[in-house]
Amino acid sequence: MSERLRLASRDVPSVLRKDRPAFRFIRPALRSVRPALSRVLRHVLRRPGLLLAVLVILVALAAAVFPSAFTGQQPLAVGGAGNRLAPPGAHHLFGTDQLGRDVYARVVYGTGLTLRAAALALAVAVLAGTVLGLTAGFSGGRVDDAVMRLVDVLLAVPGLLLSLAVVTALGFGTMKVALAVGVAAIASFARVVRVQALRVRSAPYVEAARSFGVRRITVVFRHVLPATVAPVLVLATLEFGVAILAVSSLSFLGFGARPPTPEWGSLVASGRGSMASAWWLTTMPGLVIAAVVLAANRIAREVR
Repeated sequence: MSERLRLASRDVPSVLRKDRPAFRFIRPALRSVRPALSRVLRHVLRRPGLLLAVLVILVALAAAVFPSAFTGQQPLAVGGAGNRLAPPGAHHLFGTDQLGRDVYARVVYGTGLTLRAAALALAVAVLAGTVLGLTAGFSGGRVDDAVMRLVDVLLAVPGLLLSLAVVTALGFGTMKVALAVGVAAIASFARVVRVQALRVRSAPYVEAARSFGVRRITVVFRHVLPATVAPVLVLATLEFGVAILAVSSLSFLGFGARPPTPEWGSLVASGRGSMASAWWLTTMPGLVIAAVVLAANRIAREVR
């Protein structure tokens, strides 16, 4: 019987066998995840403001992925003559615009475009800022001086003005707006990563690795880069709300998606000429932008 069991165990994948090191590492990791999640959940439930902020962000993300689950209206469907500029009510929660289109549906369908642009802007800023920060902090000397002078130039220009200059050079479009916003945020991430790289570069284990002949690129990816993950994540959380505001601002100025594509900034801009007679055209999208940005900032303060 024991010989049969031994032969049968050969057919079991090695990752599923308990006598393998991989399984011994997976089980403690899984056991440590559950208490961490329960602590985070208890921490959120004890703070009503933080819980509300998390719910707002989750609803915004769900609307960005599944907009049809939040509204049965189509964002580009034009209503009849009697349905134009209808105030908020039971049939149209946010009212209708000059063409009879449902403003709530346009806000919901514009969520995905705006949040994707903000996420792309953050990705550009994180990747480029991390590369510049690691290069400056780990190399030192003239390389550090050259990179930090470039960062100082980026910091000397206000973010929105720099975004305007970049998007003017690139052209119109949501993705180009996202790229412009990301370029304006590179300097902040580069400075944070450089500080962490300078701190870790002189650590004893890094010096030991270099003395044993470990390649520079291996030291960077194995020792220096992991030390920058936590501060970069915190800064990315802080910059998420800023990125939403910047993307919406450039879209408000007309650099975003072309009409009739719904986008938060363009929706606010479309109603600015009718504030006296149709206040909901600007107020409702503006309140949504404010709610999501405030929720992101609340979560960022907690993470910080």
